This record gives sequence, structure tokens and C-alpha cells, in this order.
Amino acid sequence: MGRRAIATEAEALWSLAHVDQSFAEAVSLIRGTRGRLIVCGLGKSGHIARKLTATFVATGTPALFLHAGEAIHGDLGVLMRGDTLLILSNSGDTREFGVVIRQAEGLAIPIIAITSNVRSAIALSADILLALPAKPEACPFGSTPTTSTTMMLALGDALAVTLLQLRGLSPADLLVWHPGGRLGLDLLPVDRFMHHGENLPFIAAEASMFEAIHTISDKGFGIAAVVNDQRHLLGVISDGDIRRNIHALPGATAGEIMTSQPRTLVRGAMARDALATMSGARITSVFVLEDEAAGEVAGLVHIHDLLRLGIG
Repeated sequence: MGRRAIATEAEALWSLAHVDQSFAEAVSLIRGTRGRLIVCGLGKSGHIARKLTATFVATGTPALFLHAGEAIHGDLGVLMRGDTLLILSNSGDTREFGVVIRQAEGLAIPIIAITSNVRSAIALSADILLALPAKPEACPFGSTPTTSTTMMLALGDALAVTLLQLRGLSPADLLVWHPGGRLGLDLLPVDRFMHHGENLPFIAAEASMFEAIHTISDKGFGIAAVVNDQRHLLGVISDGDIRRNIHALPGATAGEIMTSQPRTLVRGAMARDALATMSGARITSVFVLEDEAAGEVAGLVHIHDLLRLGIG
């Protein structure tokens, strides 16, 4: 039964993936809105509308949730000229929406409707109709909103993500709006917490193995960067490299035993990039470069830095 329910909703989502011109028109309308996107719903569709409001806000689209039932008891005041109204309703004929629609029309607020009933009141009143495919609910009685609300959520997410991309927003922008929680930590730029300056373990290519051991031990990161006079990265030596080349003591130089193409990050990389790099290569430290082309070392991130932040 569970698999059947999931399959029913998955099939509906696949049908929904074939968006038409109305989707592009909705994106264009929301993107050009001078005010806010007012997302309105009732019942189960209201819960979806509330969640989508949070998604729009978190991805750069100013939005407010309007409960259709509360609208007729004073909340209609949230609607203002310059806004765009997005209404979610599977049936499209819930009477509370009529009051909201009339208020929007009186303020010349354009309306986008998401509904499966193309002959419903909200569909006929909408400037742009995003029609949901006529698919059965996953509920065995065909009554509990399941498939329909899943499609609403997916379509709303698609609008939000498309707008995010069209606005050219970056992870740094998302971090401003979402500095807390795991997402905020994942998006944290490495230059906010990396080691830099005199704390970095640098050695020259001609340095002896003994110098390499001293630098690695003194700085405490288990690694050293082999650099030229401009501090451009030539390679790295880890304590593992020292153990593997112990037979070469004392005659070998750092340049002879270094790993010449180490894993690195560039300034602007995020904490999650550092974690992925270290986990993928099974290393505990990674150097951060000012830019990949020049190769100048800007800092270093150790796995303990991520653990202290609660990442990993």
C-alpha cells in the first residue's frame, strides 16, 4: 500500500514536469513584482502555501502567507498595490477565496492560480493559470489531499528555484538570509574560520626532511605546504609522507617527497566543500588558495575546525 501511494504521487510529479508557457509567464510576473508575493491557501493547501512562503523568502523572493479563512476577518489588509497573489486550491471553488480575489482585483493585483479544476472560480479569475494534471489522490478513498498537495509543493518549489537562478543569487546571499542551523554552517565560507598568516606551516622545496618534520610538529596540523618565495603552492608534505619516506632520511628534500598535485580549495569555497574534499580524499587538512590559477596559499582548514563548528 505504501509503495502504491508513493508510485501514485511519483507518476503525478512526472506528469507535472512537462511545464508549459504559463510557468514561464508566472516566473516573469513574480520576478517583476514591485511588492510582495502573497501566497494564499486554506486547509491542506494552506499548509503547502505556508511552506512555500518560507521557501520563497529563503530564496530571495519577498513573500507573505495569507490564510484565506483569516482574510475575511481582517487579514485582507495585507494585500497592497504592487503585490502579486498566488492562490493554491485543488478544487478552486472554496468560497473564502472569492473575497480574496475581489480584494485583489480592486487593487489591480495580478493573480496566479494553482489548481486542478480549470473551470473553478480561482482558475477563471486568474491572470495566469498553473493547472495541475488530473491525477488521483494517493488516498484509497480519493478524498484526502495527498497527490494534489505534493504537486502543489513541487510546482511552488520549481517557481522559487527558477527565480533564485534567474536572479543570479549565490550561496553568500543565502547565508545572509539563513545564517543559522545546518544550512548556515554548510554555506559558511572557509575564509571565516580557516587558519592564516603566521599560523600556516610553510617550508621551501629545498628544505630537509628534518625541517619538514619540525614544521609539521610545530604547527600541529599534520601537514606542511611546500611553497616558493611568493608563497605559491608547489606541493604538500603530510606526516604520512614522512613515514613513507623515512628511509630517505636525512638526504631527501621536501621537494623530492612532496605530493605535487594536492587537493586544495579556493577562497570563497564553503564549509561543505571543505568537508567533501577531505572526506573524499581521506585527508584531515586542506590548503586554501587565493585563486586556482596563481596558487598563492591563503589559509588552511583542518578537520577539527569543521568538527568545532558542528559540521561532519
